[in-house]
Amino acid sequence: MSASAPIIKIDGISKSFGNFKVLDGLSMQVMPGEKLALIGPSGSGKTTILRILMTLERIDGGHIQIDGEQLYHIERNGQLLPADERHLTRMRQKIGMVFQLFNLFPHKCVMDNVTLAPMLTKGTPRATAEKRAMELLEMVGMADKAKNMPAQLSGGQKQRVAIARALALSPKIMLFDEVTSALDPELVEEVMNVMRKLAAETDMTMLLVTHEMGFAHDFADRVLFFDRGKIVEEGKPDEIFRHPKQERTQGFLKKIIAAGHRV
Repeated sequence: MSASAPIIKIDGISKSFGNFKVLDGLSMQVMPGEKLALIGPSGSGKTTILRILMTLERIDGGHIQIDGEQLYHIERNGQLLPADERHLTRMRQKIGMVFQLFNLFPHKCVMDNVTLAPMLTKGTPRATAEKRAMELLEMVGMADKAKNMPAQLSGGQKQRVAIARALALSPKIMLFDEVTSALDPELVEEVMNVMRKLAAETDMTMLLVTHEMGFAHDFADRVLFFDRGKIVEEGKPDEIFRHPKQERTQGFLKKIIAAGHRV
């Protein structure tokens, strides 16, 4: 894949849950190394996009390419056929996701949570996986908790372990879904600091769904405002937050500011 080609290419995808159309012919591209913030009201399709990229939800129509390869399809004899589980498993390894509610294995210690995926999916020897896990736990400020169980950690600590776990597979793309919204306010900053560090020190492509507008402004190269499964407006953070062109974006940001959030 050439450096100028998008690492994520979404082409006309649609997704419905029952009669509710969450995404309606959505197309978008993300360049390698780009930091993208997805903002918008609840139910506008932001989290669904991340879950579709992670293959946790299947698309109803359209195509997605990740790193130059079809995500949900396999090319055979010039035809695009639905991908099998093997293909999806391989493609998943290019992507890491951090969830709102941590999703750590409660019966495994921090070290086991971080080493499990590389050992199972890539056959990484335990010693190698543990060495890498310690480096990652060091990076997120959790090395001293390697033997602790999730129940012994605060919400902010759990989320930092979840970030280390997602990084353990060395993904090219990281997805963050409202990773601070379940945390007490005083713990939000410690998780944001880890993400700022990641954004500054790695060339990973990162997609962030958040209601923390101040953080989205500081973190992102580009901001996409979603409403009803469509991109209403996109641009650099200053353009979107300081000079939004669309009435719908202006109304959304006014409400956010009125609720006491910094943008």
